[in-house]
Amino acid sequence: MTAKRVLVIAHDPGSTSAMVGERLVERGYELVHVHLTTDTSSPSSDVPLPSPTEFDLILPMGAVYSVYDTDRIGTWIGRELDLLREADAEGVPVLGVCFGGQALAAAHGGSVVPSDRIQVGWHQIPSSTPQLATGPWMQWHYDRFEAPSDAIVLSKDEWGTQAFRLRRNLGLQFHPEVDGAHLQAWFDYDGISELARFGMDADALMAETIRNAAIARPHTNRLVDWFLDEIAVTPT
Repeated sequence: MTAKRVLVIAHDPGSTSAMVGERLVERGYELVHVHLTTDTSSPSSDVPLPSPTEFDLILPMGAVYSVYDTDRIGTWIGRELDLLREADAEGVPVLGVCFGGQALAAAHGGSVVPSDRIQVGWHQIPSSTPQLATGPWMQWHYDRFEAPSDAIVLSKDEWGTQAFRLRRNLGLQFHPEVDGAHLQAWFDYDGISELARFGMDADALMAETIRNAAIARPHTNRLVDWFLDEIAVTPT
């Protein structure tokens, strides 16, 4: 049987799918990666994006950039938003993670703006959806977003929207993909100095991540399974 295909949109060297991608592979999916940028000092890109109809699922991941920072990242964000709209129109499910969730919101009429404070670390999020309320979830973002007007907001806290559902799409602000290895990859791409600028301790964040390792993976697996089995399913 041919595996279903996932288009993983990686926006920078550290935005891999990690535990989310691993669960998708366990569920029988093949991951196909498109790396829009590989050098954060030169984030514009002319890397082509394929048609979403070539895939069974679209997975836009996080980024060190902002959706609204078009002067810095150039035209690729416009092409990505077009892809997300086309995916929705063609019934191809999208699971957007952090920047990917913000892009999903922006593609369908939501807004993305700078937050008045950063959210970094492991946090519980309020939700009546059990697969979201399990937590805690890793957060690392400086922006916040409002969901599209026709979306169902599944979680919102004092930082802003944390999760929304729109037809066969799920947008997340938090990072269900993160484990210790993935966080170390962020550290390797300027994450430690970035934390230092905000007076935060990288060693403490890594220790917190390692402490949460035993629960993070089953929580991520449960979240991915819920998305595949209840949101991404073909409408009857």
